[in-house]
Amino acid sequence: MSARKGGGLATIGLLSVTAIWGSTFVLIKDVVGRMAVVDFLAVRFLLAAIVMLVLFARPVWRLGRAERRRGLALGVLYGFAQWLQTEGLALTSPSVSGFVTGMYVVLTPILALVLFRQRMPLSTWLAVVLATAGLGVLALNGFQIDIGVLLTLASAALYALHIVGLGHWSKPGDAFGMSAVQMVGIAAVCLLATLPHHGPSLPPDGKAWVAVLYMALVAGAFAMLVQTWAQAHMPATRAAIVMTTEPVFAAGFAVLLGVDALTTRMVVGGTMVLAAMYLVELAPRFRRRRPAEALHHDVG
Repeated sequence: MSARKGGGLATIGLLSVTAIWGSTFVLIKDVVGRMAVVDFLAVRFLLAAIVMLVLFARPVWRLGRAERRRGLALGVLYGFAQWLQTEGLALTSPSVSGFVTGMYVVLTPILALVLFRQRMPLSTWLAVVLATAGLGVLALNGFQIDIGVLLTLASAALYALHIVGLGHWSKPGDAFGMSAVQMVGIAAVCLLATLPHHGPSLPPDGKAWVAVLYMALVAGAFAMLVQTWAQAHMPATRAAIVMTTEPVFAAGFAVLLGVDALTTRMVVGGTMVLAAMYLVELAPRFRRRRPAEALHHDVG
């Protein structure tokens, strides 16, 4: 019962994270129109890293050497994924970028199987297919393979590696320390990206500072903490499918703020993504009612 409750809270936590990420699309579009993308990323994650190290210095200190190395490696993966995704976004449309980035939902179960021998039940593979189709309906209106798409696909592979690694290494008691160390790795990569431009430049005005602080503290530090804790309570593929609701939230916020108009594609694609999430959430509960069948599955 406690494990079931923990899994439910983890899903709610991860949904809150994707909702926060979805709320940032409009903010990011405004900010990067007035400051360089690499400067925005560097300032955002450096602030998040400093705040997390100050708040969670003791949990970081209590981590073992292996946990610190793993957290740093996961942060570097995530940092390079952010960098590649941003560079790809500059060369392709936001809708195509959102769809290709969402390909981590396909790559995650493949990597989990290859790296850690984690087998998925048929319901999970069906949810992967449904989520991918939903992302396509939500985001795509035709696209061609170019360097921007390839860079974004590489970022999706790194996001998938991060999700798989975090799901394998994260422990509930280490969430504070691991999330802070990951943020240090992300900040290091983003600062590295600014070196050709002689280091990061600060936000140009108060409005940009408010957006950067929200991105650093809420969509950065808080979101990383919740994701790290949540993935200690659920399989990586299930987490990836829940996280595909991010573009659904992004579309919802865009409509609520008057940036975009509600379309049939949004409704149909969003419904498909949500159906995939419900499928991956409800299937394990159905299998628990049929214990003989549940014995055939390692991951639910």
